[in-house]
Amino acid sequence: MKHTAFIALGANLGEPLPMLRWATQEVGRLGELVGVSRLYRTAPVGGPPGQPDYLNAALKLETTFSPTDLLNALHAIEARAGRERHERWEARVLDLDLILFDDLVSDTGPLLPHPRAWERAFVLAPLADLDPLRKHPRTGEAVADALATVEQGGMAVLLETW
Repeated sequence: MKHTAFIALGANLGEPLPMLRWATQEVGRLGELVGVSRLYRTAPVGGPPGQPDYLNAALKLETTFSPTDLLNALHAIEARAGRERHERWEARVLDLDLILFDDLVSDTGPLLPHPRAWERAFVLAPLADLDPLRKHPRTGEAVADALATVEQGGMAVLLETW
């Protein structure tokens, strides 16, 4: 059975643009990549001070993976990229977050939808590129409506296609 997953990408260490291009190819191996958002430059949110800006995007993937298997595969891609996890919201060479998986709501295993996705412009703007009317499975709020209400300072489209 095919499922629809939305995955957020981010990077702010090393060479973020080549890293996100590589990660997009790797995620594409997990199913059929049916959407790629624009690329955004965003100021860091939270975490240690002095971080460089992030590059952020989102992908829409049709996959036969389960949510747990997909999240494990995303973590494996991060590990191959050299990601190490030391501190919450630290700078990173690659961040892949499973934002939505069909309309699944889960409070165990992969938390779905991603618990902070509807609060962050750097997630919502790329999601809006892919499916602005997509609704939060718990609240029913559309991506575009949520984006209109969150702080967007320090975020700009860097590339339309990348």
